[in-house]
Amino acid sequence: MGYKSRSVMLSLGFLGAFGGSALAQTPVPKIVYLNSQQILAQAPGRAEAEAQFQKELATYQAQVKRMGDSLNVLVAAYNKQEVILSPAAKETKQKELQGKEQEFEQRRRTLEQQAQKREAELTRPILDQIQKVINDMRTEEGYAFILDAGSSAGVVVAADKNLDVTEKVLVRLRTLAATTPKAGASRPTGTAGPTANPSGATRPKPPAQR
Repeated sequence: MGYKSRSVMLSLGFLGAFGGSALAQTPVPKIVYLNSQQILAQAPGRAEAEAQFQKELATYQAQVKRMGDSLNVLVAAYNKQEVILSPAAKETKQKELQGKEQEFEQRRRTLEQQAQKREAELTRPILDQIQKVINDMRTEEGYAFILDAGSSAGVVVAADKNLDVTEKVLVRLRTLAATTPKAGASRPTGTAGPTANPSGATRPKPPAQR
């Protein structure tokens, strides 16, 4: 065996004695996953928040419906009088109805913004609690990553069910809820639950100018 061959063998032996053991001792990152949609659906406090949402949503829908009904009455009255009105009177009534419609739309948008704000107020404490539990668990368990199998982005498409920590998160949330005093939910001025088309309320349409 030549000098060069012996050098190569010695190098390989050194790598096996030292480098190999170092590689074997390198910790493998711990990666698990959860289903955020399942956690949010079953999180403590979610049912109560949903009930409050539905209650305030009904108030929101009622306000929009009343405004729409009032405008519809004005439109119906105009349609009955239209044939006997002079051109000048028609123009005046049409402008009046268009102004009422603009008021209706502005008020509807304001209520919808208030509803979105209220929805965020109801859900934010739950989301914050979930995030805290996940962060604490990641630190305590030494996870390098916690992926989300419930994300619409499809981060996880297939995985070992033994790596699913969804139930562990829910157990921690339930334990935390059981030991935390419940605070009364205060309701600020406004309504709840954004909805593009509230049930029973349609947008009135004043007659077009001729």
